[in-house]
Amino acid sequence: MINKTGATRTSRVTISGLPEEWHYELKSGGYDIEEISVLPGEKKTLSLTVNVPFKIDKGTYNFNVTAQGYSTLPLAVTVSRKGSSQAQFSSKQTNIQGAANSTFTYNAELRNGSGENEVYALRAMKPRGWNVRYKVGGKQVSSVNVEPNQTQRITIEVYPPAEIKAGTYKIPVIAGSGSISARLELESVITGTYDISLTTPTGRLSTKVTSGGKKKIKLLVKNTGSAAVDNIELKAKTPVNWEVTFEPEKINHLESGKSEEVHATIAVDNKALAGDYMADLQATSPEAKSEASFRISVKTSVLTGWAGILIILIAIGSVYILIRKYGRR
Repeated sequence: MINKTGATRTSRVTISGLPEEWHYELKSGGYDIEEISVLPGEKKTLSLTVNVPFKIDKGTYNFNVTAQGYSTLPLAVTVSRKGSSQAQFSSKQTNIQGAANSTFTYNAELRNGSGENEVYALRAMKPRGWNVRYKVGGKQVSSVNVEPNQTQRITIEVYPPAEIKAGTYKIPVIAGSGSISARLELESVITGTYDISLTTPTGRLSTKVTSGGKKKIKLLVKNTGSAAVDNIELKAKTPVNWEVTFEPEKINHLESGKSEEVHATIAVDNKALAGDYMADLQATSPEAKSEASFRISVKTSVLTGWAGILIILIAIGSVYILIRKYGRR
């Protein structure tokens, strides 16, 4: 409202022409108003909110905003779609493919087509062993509040059991509020499980080696999952100055249920003291990982033992000579 005169003007503001079942709010500065005053040469901003009822036909509805005694502003509301009492549950992608140890994440939208605020409980008709979680704004929820004719985004996370066969599984998700409900059918395509094991043909995970020596160990890499595993690399974590080489260093492809032999050569530091050491051997791929901890007993060589005895004898002999020579002085 603009006052172009040289004096303060006060006017009652009215809304006319709206159907009886329509409701509105007229505010200025955050306050409900019925009358407003405007200083000379200044203006006031009004906020008009029109609430369209749920049961209304499509069409254009005309009404007027009037500053009594001064001016009338004609307005119109066009209803482009008739309301529906049904909720709508939808997702742009309802089919996701992955391994059994993957998390299947679906982005869904729940629309409240009614004219009332609704709280929808969320539940899934999931197969046994499956788990489904719902998140709104990053927080886990079991129900969601949706205002009239509004849409709420929901993230649905589906967790399949670890031991499950490859195939396509349907997970219907239902949002229900009283007599209103909506159903969204999701599909999770399981390509298989990825799992490998690293061990020895005998299952023994210990060996003996001489300080400064080498030991060749036969390993067995087995695909224990239900899907093929690619690019399996062999690695090792050892004590300082130890080295482990593998032959081969990489397995390009390993089918489900199959195994492949790998030879690991462990080179022990020549300064390693006698005792037990641990070496962690690993088989890793983008999909799976396995680790085997080997206990390695290091013993010193016979030559080193005799050298030690010789040094001791030399030391004893030197002390004896010194005593014989200087003992009486």
